Amino acid sequence: MAQAALGAAGLHFDELNKLRVLEPEVAAQTAQLREECRAFVDKTAEFQKIVGSLIELVDQLAKAAESEKMKAIGARNLLKSITKQREAQEQQLQALIAEKKMQLERYRIEYETLCKIEADQNEFIDQFIFQK
Repeated sequence: MAQAALGAAGLHFDELNKLRVLEPEVAAQTAQLREECRAFVDKTAEFQKIVGSLIELVDQLAKAAESEKMKAIGARNLLKSITKQREAQEQQLQALIAEKKMQLERYRIEYETLCKIEADQNEFIDQFIFQK
């Protein structure tokens, strides 16, 4: 009866016979909810830690990929530059070959002319010798 009167007033005894404002069942549920909340907060903190380390790792991989990308672009540009240099060198060599061919043709014509002059002079010398 005393418990009923206290219960009506909103006071209750717990298992240790201590006077409480909450019902024992509600107090137990509150304690259980508090423990579940702590576990949830701990798991959330652990999840945030894992996600943070994952983000860090992804950032490092992104930086490494960007670095490799820049190296590849640099290598490609260098290759294009070398290709252009070789094309320019090839054009210079082709121009030099054309120049040397023209020079060879001039020398051939000059040689033929000199051979003709030599033949004319030899013929003149022969005629001069026969006239004497």
